[in-house]
Amino acid sequence: MNKKITKICCIGAGYVGGPTMAVIAQKCPHIKVTVVDLNEARIAAWNDPDTENIPVYEPGLSAVVAEARGRNLFFSTEVDKAIDEAEMIFISVNTPTKTYGSGKGMAADLKYIELCARQIARVAKDDKIVVEKSTLPVRTAEAVKNILQNTGNGVNYQILSNPEFLAEGTAVEDLHAPDRVLIGGDTTPEGQSALASLVEVYNNWVPRERILTTNLWSSELSKLTANAFLAQRVSSINALSELCERTGADVTEVARSIGTDSRIGSKFLKASVGFGGSCFQKDILNLVYIARSYGLQEVADYWEQVIIMNDHQKSRFANNIVKTLYNTVSGKKIAFLGWAFKKDTNDTRESAAIYVADALLNEEAGIAVYDPKVPESQVYFDLNYLGSRDADKNKTQVTVFTDPYEACKDAHAIAILTEWDEFKAYDWKRIFDNMKKPAFVFDGRSIIDSASLTEIGFKVYTIGK
Repeated sequence: MNKKITKICCIGAGYVGGPTMAVIAQKCPHIKVTVVDLNEARIAAWNDPDTENIPVYEPGLSAVVAEARGRNLFFSTEVDKAIDEAEMIFISVNTPTKTYGSGKGMAADLKYIELCARQIARVAKDDKIVVEKSTLPVRTAEAVKNILQNTGNGVNYQILSNPEFLAEGTAVEDLHAPDRVLIGGDTTPEGQSALASLVEVYNNWVPRERILTTNLWSSELSKLTANAFLAQRVSSINALSELCERTGADVTEVARSIGTDSRIGSKFLKASVGFGGSCFQKDILNLVYIARSYGLQEVADYWEQVIIMNDHQKSRFANNIVKTLYNTVSGKKIAFLGWAFKKDTNDTRESAAIYVADALLNEEAGIAVYDPKVPESQVYFDLNYLGSRDADKNKTQVTVFTDPYEACKDAHAIAILTEWDEFKAYDWKRIFDNMKKPAFVFDGRSIIDSASLTEIGFKVYTIGK
């Protein structure tokens, strides 16, 4: 008989844990959901009386939080208390790519996962279901289980894998009506009982036929594979975009032609300056590392090429700006419209804008940044984290604006790095009139009507044309 869950704890109040738990609380008012994090500022932001100020920007999320918070959704820094009370514990902490030691630059850094497991083992006094929500390498559940069973208080644990398949910008929509929910568990009777308990939670609003159940290892690998396949499509169309530019073909027309093939489909076939976000690059590098660890060099090389192509596209975009501006951007102002890795999110992790800016800053350009949801502090944090220059140098060369027209004023060129819808509605004639001439637009997201910009007087560069 599976246990009916009434208390859930989620360790990690970030881009996955916050929205996922908010929707579970909204859809399951009979379940107390507590999201815990050691970051006091983050928890304070989740508890801000004005839900528009919560730390994760997602369309519709503030309304979900407003509905459930204080009723059965709680945000707290009291991690031990939440672990002790919960029957089911989600682990939703960061698993960045390692920057040190064995596997540096490819393997997932699991130190936060281990810390969570050890804290659960130290605190728990009764049986718990522990759910992996973070993106993890295959067989991480085995390591988590070993820690829990060998360092705990004689408590019985069941480990489940429940990877997220959210697209930032549409996370609430994805959570409300997911394509599928994937849950992996042990094939033992106890494992299947725990799996059924989590199925029952999701079944409060997700049709049972959309809840897929597998063994643990298949679930863990499915997450990496899904992101690898999506990223592969982006790199594939970007590789063709360069060929289109050389041959006179139009990558938009090529994408439309192949996208109508029902065997291929139209999604993730938009040429751009490259993919970003917290998952694609990290998960592919993890896949590469796993393949190499098993001696599968050809498999590793195949998937690594997806990353190589993505890095090339960002470098190519930056180099084209320099080349077009008469082979020098030294002392010139380049306006960046967009800093988030995609529209409708304030997430900047692995954003193409960071790397394009870094390349131009190394050429002594001045960068003016405008993004409707990314604060000034985050822009400087992203550039300082790369470590290409000291923080004072970045402050000198980069200015962040809250007005797009001011950001573009007196600029030699504009680089569109995020596909925010508001960019399409700008008074581009006004922008052109206040720029240095000749004025250039480098549309890295193919969102602006290049013909209309050309009529105004802009010289327009669109990827793949």
